[in-house]
Amino acid sequence: MREDSLSNKVYVELRRKLLSQQLLPGTRLKEGFWAERMEVNRMAVREALNRLLGENLLEKGEKGGYFVKSTSAKDLREIRELREVLELGAIRLVFQKINKQQINELESICDDFTAMVNNGYFGGACEADVKFHETLINIAGNQKLKDIYSLSNIPLFHLKLGRTQRHMEDYQLTDKEHREIIDALKSKNLGVAEERLTKHLLRGEITALDLT
Repeated sequence: MREDSLSNKVYVELRRKLLSQQLLPGTRLKEGFWAERMEVNRMAVREALNRLLGENLLEKGEKGGYFVKSTSAKDLREIRELREVLELGAIRLVFQKINKQQINELESICDDFTAMVNNGYFGGACEADVKFHETLINIAGNQKLKDIYSLSNIPLFHLKLGRTQRHMEDYQLTDKEHREIIDALKSKNLGVAEERLTKHLLRGEITALDLT
């Protein structure tokens, strides 16, 4: 495999884990560890890490090394505000064109999320959470919106990587809120869909503050 392909393979995998909060703030990403885990050379990992650093998903430590960027309360508020702007805009476009097949796709993602939580695969549940929101953006059918959403590198709010009571409550609420958004779209009630999405994003911000 070409060097640029190896680097992109690492980039895609690490970016997916960063956005789904499987790599928590402050975690150091070591070249040797990821090179061995992904069966690539250290140069490919370094190139991927530098790319993620350039996208502001990582930060350099005082003595060097790559670390998952920490998130402040201000960061969380701004992320929530950005998501409201982009995702509420998307939901209005989705409302105009969503079909039964796309509804089924969203419900299937919710079913995957539930199954992964029940089986203790919390990393997979986080990825299903990201996929739900990305799918809403995709269904909107606006390439410029999709590009902006992707380039914004918007992470999940919730740190859902455990089986504590608090984490399990968060999983259950996330599943419930996703399905309420779908139900509103199915019943052709845009106002309710917007309200459910707004409350979902606000709760995400509050939960992230509580869990950090």
